[in-house]
Parts: sequence; structure tokens; C-alpha cells
Amino acid sequence: MKQICVVGVGYVGLVTAAVFADLGNRVIGLDINEEKIAGLNKGIMPIYEPGLEEIVSHNVKAGRLSFVTSYPQALNGTEFVFIGVGTPSGVDGEADLRYVAGAAQSIAENMTAPLIIINKSTVPVGTGDWVADIIRHHQAKPIQFSVVSCPEFLREGSAISDCLQPHRTILGSMDHEAAEKVAQLHLSLRAPIMITDLRTAEMIKYASNAFLATKISFINEIANVCEALGADVKEVAVGMGYDKRIGPQFLDAGLGYGGSCFPKDVKALAYMAAEKGRHPQLLRAVMEINDDRRPMAVNRLKEMLGNDETNTRLDGCTIGLLGLSFKPNTDDMRDAPSIDIARMLLADGAHVRAYDPVAMNIARPLLPEVEMFLDPYAMAEGCDALMVLTEWNEFKQLDLARLKVLMKQTIIFDGRNIYDPAQMAAAGFHYRGLGRGYNGANLL
Repeated sequence: MKQICVVGVGYVGLVTAAVFADLGNRVIGLDINEEKIAGLNKGIMPIYEPGLEEIVSHNVKAGRLSFVTSYPQALNGTEFVFIGVGTPSGVDGEADLRYVAGAAQSIAENMTAPLIIINKSTVPVGTGDWVADIIRHHQAKPIQFSVVSCPEFLREGSAISDCLQPHRTILGSMDHEAAEKVAQLHLSLRAPIMITDLRTAEMIKYASNAFLATKISFINEIANVCEALGADVKEVAVGMGYDKRIGPQFLDAGLGYGGSCFPKDVKALAYMAAEKGRHPQLLRAVMEINDDRRPMAVNRLKEMLGNDETNTRLDGCTIGLLGLSFKPNTDDMRDAPSIDIARMLLADGAHVRAYDPVAMNIARPLLPEVEMFLDPYAMAEGCDALMVLTEWNEFKQLDLARLKVLMKQTIIFDGRNIYDPAQMAAAGFHYRGLGRGYNGANLL
């Protein structure tokens, strides 16, 4: 049994701590947020993630997982320290590393024995070297340590399975022996392990996320063309996906990417490139296409409501939002399309309602003017239109006949293409998806 400390019990850190405890290690989750630690010690999860509460509870009861706020307590007897703190976007898109710096300094000031420090946070290329410099500078006395980069590749909503069944483990270090020791920690996961240098490992994370974001923006650009030419983007994506060189993943046209990873990682990579005199035209186009999706959705809805050029406001309209989180199976509202869309609707004079299965508590302070409902049908009653903003499974099974009776106007804008246009038309709805062929197209 290895003893591991995980600094930061947010999304990445908590999942990492829980999974490594479940693999049979003794894990201490460390966070300076006393309220968060107190909650975890009472069994209260700071985030919603399917399966997380169960795996945390099981390993706490088994004595393999605990949570503290004290660095000396957490580092005592520890061999491996994961840094899993947040790295939000700065003013110009650069990664804000204040939490990484704070963690590195606190580790340095409190370590009493050799450590392998593993950077799990998404950090700019070169951060591993910078972390090593911070630790050397703040040690009370020289103690041996090594820094290893081990970027995470977790998808919110399936993070536990992604952590237990990874496609690959990337390790980067200038100390090959330390990297091999970290590799041993991951052997039971039975996934390919790639060992490289620090900066290459850090770059693999950014390049991976930027590529996936590019696929999303690409299919959204194709959706725009499909709308103009009368093709169906869902069928186009299926046909493309059969090509093994392309694959079907991340080819769902919609409202663009959001969450904690893609937006900040693409910005950070573009910032790094520009800082070194490169011209990241593709990355900038990816971000521009993504940013356009939100105002586009509001404009589509206005068209459906019959607003002409002289009456572009939504005064007096009641709009219901189906879904608030940036994707299903999470309560994460970071950079969720719903935030911008709701604010644009409100600014246009609409009354806005919303329902989400798990994200409403987090959404309320972000969207105080939006009326929240605990039931989708109660939310839909009296609405002039509904907008599907998150592809929760329960929305796919809504009783359309019941919705039709409840709504003031039977208008549905489907920002996630979860419904079939022909079926919605047969059910009596004025329906529009994104890039769905002849549905809503203005053909010559």
C-alpha cells in the first residue's frame, strides 16, 4: 500500500483521490478550503459526478481515504503528492497558476522526506520546471524531490470510469526513475503508459483538448452550411464517422463546447503560441466559431417566434430552458451556453424559466432573474417557446402531447438535436434543430 497525498479536492483532485484509494492505496485529500473539507468529512460532495459519492464513501469507511486541511499532517509518511488544483483563465487567456504556485510553496515548506510531486492540473508548457524552481527556493533545507507531469483526460459525467479505464497514461519527467515509480502506481489500470519529458507531456494535454475542440467547431461550421444547402448534419456526421481516420466522437452539432477544460485550454494554447511569436489562426477560428453559437441560437429562436426586422425584441415572451449545465451528467455551470443564452433572452425583454435535473442550485446565483422549476412540465406551462440547451436523457422521453397542451405556443428550438424533425412536426410542434436538412432551411 502506497501513501498518496492529493492537493486540491475539486473535480480532478477528488476523482483522483477516490480512484487511487479504490485501487488499494492510502490517500489523503488536502485542501485549504475548510468548508469543503468539513463537508467531505460529513459525506457531502462538492460536485455532482455519477458514482463519485459511492466510491468516496466506500473508501472512507475502509480507512483508505481521508480529508484534511493541514500540509504537515497530509505529507507525513507520504511518498507521492498529486497537485490537482484549478488553473482558470486569466485576463488574456493565459492560465492562472496562483493555486499551483501556492501548492508548490506549501509542499516545499512542509516536506520532511523525499517526495515525487505529480502535476495533475492542466498547466502551460514549462510549468513542471517552474514548480521545481519554487520548491527548491522555498525548502527550509535541501530534500530530494522529483517533478512528474501526469495530465488528466477525464470527461465530466464519466470521470470515474475514465480514471479507472483510461485510454492511456502520459508521464513526463526529467527523472526517469521517478517516472517509472509513478508508472507503477498506474499499472493496475492496464492502459498504455507513455513516458516522455516534462514539456512534451504538458503539450500532449493541450494538443489533445485543442484537437477535440476543433472537431466540435468543425461540425458546427458544417451544420451552418447544411442549413443553407438543405443537408442533415446528423446524417453527415454519421457518414463521416464511419471513416476510421475521422471517427464518430465529438461530431455532434450543437451550441458549442463549454465547461472547465476546452474553453480555457484552447485560449491558453493560443496565448502560449502568440507569446512565442507564432500565429495560431486555427485555434482562433475554433474559438470564434464556438462563440458564435450562442447568439446564433437566440437569433434562430427569434425567427421562429416571427420577429421581423422592426420587432426584434422578445418583450412579453416566456421562454423555457431545458437544461442548464454545460453537458449532461454534471452540475458544472462553468462556461455553460445556458448562461449567455439566458442573459441575452433577458436583455431582450423575455421572461426566462429553466429546469435542470442537477444544476439549478449552482445556476441560481449565476442567473438570479431566471425562474427555476423542479419539474419540466410545470416549467413549460404557458411558455411561448422551449429551448433545449443540455441533452439530458430525460428530455428525450418527455411526453410531447402533454407539452403541447401546456405551452402557449408550440415552438421548440433544439440546440442539441435530440429530437427528430419529422416526428416533432407530426406531433404538432414548430420545431427547429441545427443543420437538420430541409427543416428551417432557406433554400434557393
